[in-house]
Amino acid sequence: MRSVILLLVATCLTLANVPLPVRADGPARYIHYEEAAPILEALQEALPPELRKTGKSELPAAWRTWVQQRDREIRARLVQGDEDSIVNFLLFGTSFTRRPRITLASLAQFSDKLATSSNTSPEVASFLDSIKARADDLINAMTLPSANERVLFARRVVEGKGFDPKTLIGRTRVKDYLLASLIRVLKEQSGNAKILQSAQLLGDPSAEFAERSKLFSNRGLSSDTSLLPNFAIERALSSIKAQGMLGAGDVRRVAIIGPGLDFTDKQDGYDFYPQQTIQPFAIIDTLLRLGLARAPNLKITTLDLSPRINDHIRRARKRAQSGRGYVVQLPREPQGRWTPEALNYWTKFGDQIGVQAVPVSIPAGAGDVKVRAVRVRPAIVLSVAPEDLNIVVQTLVAAAAERFDLIIATNILVYYDVFEQSLALANIEHMLRPGGFLLSNNALLELPSSGMHSVGYETVEYSDKASDGDHIVWYQRAADK
Repeated sequence: MRSVILLLVATCLTLANVPLPVRADGPARYIHYEEAAPILEALQEALPPELRKTGKSELPAAWRTWVQQRDREIRARLVQGDEDSIVNFLLFGTSFTRRPRITLASLAQFSDKLATSSNTSPEVASFLDSIKARADDLINAMTLPSANERVLFARRVVEGKGFDPKTLIGRTRVKDYLLASLIRVLKEQSGNAKILQSAQLLGDPSAEFAERSKLFSNRGLSSDTSLLPNFAIERALSSIKAQGMLGAGDVRRVAIIGPGLDFTDKQDGYDFYPQQTIQPFAIIDTLLRLGLARAPNLKITTLDLSPRINDHIRRARKRAQSGRGYVVQLPREPQGRWTPEALNYWTKFGDQIGVQAVPVSIPAGAGDVKVRAVRVRPAIVLSVAPEDLNIVVQTLVAAAAERFDLIIATNILVYYDVFEQSLALANIEHMLRPGGFLLSNNALLELPSSGMHSVGYETVEYSDKASDGDHIVWYQRAADK
């Protein structure tokens, strides 16, 4: 794995970086044409058709129209991401049914056959029947009074499609919609697997990582999240500290792009506890543990275009103002074969930001799972504040003294192509102080016009399963000239 990163870093260091975004109605603004111009010039062949076909003299006038339209289009991808979350809920959820969860092993065994409808064997038919039965249970749950926030969300999504699960014809349409969404997701996964397989055949680990880094550029924007990428971030920050790039108390302002909301991720797939955001509290926990920050001075800003995530954090802040903490549930499958280091991270998580709490009860259908819980202190919760921002086309307006020391973006930039990643990197550069760092598990192109450069990496394995881990690269903003 280290050879992969060495080749990646060598490639990135021979390139360079990018420009920035702007909106006039708040702290976020759309990227100005002057800021984006070097990217447009360098990536002419990678531009979207509407910009590639625009003459150079007309580009400045066309830019603001394009950037606003692209903002709307990217935000519309949240709908498909919500559908992806509901598919995971259908397959892995236990809160709406007593039927066993669909296992990743069975999904891997039958997904290609379901996606292509190429096999009607009894085994495939039986597997599909088990999914249909779960779909019936989910639809039944949608029709009943419920406090289950995931079921309520699923009901809002299908009602937004014009389906009424309380009527016979509506139930049929909801079921067809759920199965069609499942087939779409399986086809996407099959296509992505083939892309990665082709990249692996090239025998170039850097090319494979680069391909993986934009794998979901045409997919819906999913809000699902999980714990272990934060373990990789802790390892990376520990290396940065060991190399003398950051010292005690150096980190005061942090931005987290796409903090995520734990809905029903396919890796963990648990829904027997309330929805939660993990990364903001994980980053604070790590920074305090490593001595890179001091709690009274630390401010975390989450940057997300999802109203659902931003509202979740605002409500957590409101509860914290009345003295209520925030409980994070930490499930783990014992048979997951985590590395000792990953297991240790799970065991100590939260010791800097809260106290042990009583975990939720584990339902019988959840399988063999262990859970621990942490109650985050209200003061820590209040150090986190959300901002609505589309990182591809927007940046925050802030005085130089208010820029971030550190920005985190894990499993976010993978949803964009090279051109949009370059715009995002420019926006990130604008928000960082000189010498500040971006940590990401994506390989990002560094254009000659950019002030951002990759200066290190960390390869982290989560378990003994193949490809279960992350490559964290840190990019540093150059000092102002």
